[in-house]
Amino acid sequence: MSMGKRLAAEFLGTFWLVLGGCGSAVLAATFGGDGNPLGIGFLGLTVLTGAYAFGHVSGAHFNPAVSIGLWAGGRFPARDLVPYIVAQVLGGLLAGVILLQIASGAPGFAIDGSQAGAFASNGYGALSPGGYSVAAAFLCEVVLTAVFLIVIMGSTHGRAPAGFAPIAIGLALTLIHLISIPVTNTSVNPARSTAVAFFAGSGAVGQLWLFWLAPVLGGLIGGVAYKWIGAEPR
Repeated sequence: MSMGKRLAAEFLGTFWLVLGGCGSAVLAATFGGDGNPLGIGFLGLTVLTGAYAFGHVSGAHFNPAVSIGLWAGGRFPARDLVPYIVAQVLGGLLAGVILLQIASGAPGFAIDGSQAGAFASNGYGALSPGGYSVAAAFLCEVVLTAVFLIVIMGSTHGRAPAGFAPIAIGLALTLIHLISIPVTNTSVNPARSTAVAFFAGSGAVGQLWLFWLAPVLGGLIGGVAYKWIGAEPR
């Protein structure tokens, strides 16, 4: 595929990932009353559907940490990193804009930036859903992103069962959300975090550094680890 088509696929795929993932949190997670788990059913579904739709075009990264991790694992060329990351961030930001317009159509809608998880944003300390420390949030994001990369690289390996990678990846992302929502409201994706932080207030923006640094570090660790684990014997 041409670079233009690949970047368009990354843009659209990240757009769908943010609109579906963050949209279910903002619009559906508590629909019908506090504690309603309706939104939990959508976790992981957007990456699964996006991977089937765009995987054959761009590889369906939809995440700067995934692109960087795949590069570290020898699966992606360095020359394509910056264009992919730009497309992913822009696609996520467009989804954030559209989600804000949709959410604003409800009576009384308002974003309280002092609240944890405001507009599906990520955070630590006072902005962590469970009040987790910066150290706990950093460790959580690093480890879960590293494991995510291992799942991605393992399920897309040439010896893995063909056609099932998006299912494994989607289920892994669902499990990651179940683990880390109380800690950071789940990032493992800098584009996803950036997409909503600027609408959630200065607190979320001020903590955005962690949700770039930790997932990228985790992606590097996961990519390098799987490159060693999955290396074919000579």
